[in-house]
Amino acid sequence: MSRYIAQDVPVRAYVVEHLGAPDGVLIIDDTQMVKKGDKSVGVAPQHCGATNQIENCQVAVMLTYAGPAGHAFIGHRLYLPKRWTDDPARCREARIPAGVGFATKLDQAIELLSEAVDAGVPFGWITMDGGYGQYPQVRNWMAERGLPYVVAVSAALPLAQISVPVGTDPVTRADQVLSRIPAGDWERRSCGQGGKGERFYDWAMIRLGGNLQAADETPAPGFTHTLLVRRSIADPGDVTFFLAHAPDPTPPATLITISGTRWKIEENNEQGKDLIGLDQHQVRTWTAWHHMITVCMFAHAFLAVQHADLTTAAVTATDDPAAGPGNDHHRQERQDPTG
Repeated sequence: MSRYIAQDVPVRAYVVEHLGAPDGVLIIDDTQMVKKGDKSVGVAPQHCGATNQIENCQVAVMLTYAGPAGHAFIGHRLYLPKRWTDDPARCREARIPAGVGFATKLDQAIELLSEAVDAGVPFGWITMDGGYGQYPQVRNWMAERGLPYVVAVSAALPLAQISVPVGTDPVTRADQVLSRIPAGDWERRSCGQGGKGERFYDWAMIRLGGNLQAADETPAPGFTHTLLVRRSIADPGDVTFFLAHAPDPTPPATLITISGTRWKIEENNEQGKDLIGLDQHQVRTWTAWHHMITVCMFAHAFLAVQHADLTTAAVTATDDPAAGPGNDHHRQERQDPTG
């Protein structure tokens, strides 16, 4: 297994060299490749985010790095359902190494994050959608390591109210705070740029740790938990909850911005499929699949770096009209991503 993990290392190094920044964000999500037949490694009836229904597909858990200059994949795992790992003959046919066993997508997400942290990837935050963020296993892993995060959580996120006023019911889950948020506490803020401009929502924040706490979760020293409530402007009934684990103090605007950074991995997934052909492959075996994903990651990273360079060049040209493509002092050398 280690040699397939090692394939991510040069991609990660390339992305960090050209897009890395201290305030970078690590983002976890999975993407699916719809397939026909049952021979492609890891294929099975599974939930597909693109269609929001069960499809015959492969699932890849992906790690994206997002910096101010751009974003690209830096890690991947192929999810193998138990129907695969419990079938040795099928695994041999797909040339899956003998030591590869079942691992949940949560386990794989934690492995990817751990590799990035251990490799010294520069970052300031971690974020993920509710498919991963709702589970205390991954939140506790980050808190135990003193890692800052803003993750989407379930409306049923367990809360513990220490002192309950007489005549009131205790708050035991996130969605019970909605009716208790004063109208004046909502603020309209953008959580970042989208395809159609700024993404504005109404936001409310509840600092946890006093009378109201995240049940069975302890923040790292110097950190505090904050419950973020995001409400749609067009449909006030559309509410999403986020749990932040952040150094104290952290400006509310920062937490809101990080929550919106999660869309960068959605953009990567779309670009990978539309521009690179991430889901347009005919490989069946374990080794071929990993080689294919690595090539796609490199191609996507190269495009991300080129886009960042062009953006920088455009800004430079605007600031300094005398600077042009022929001026060597404005040209940045880039290493060959396949070297």
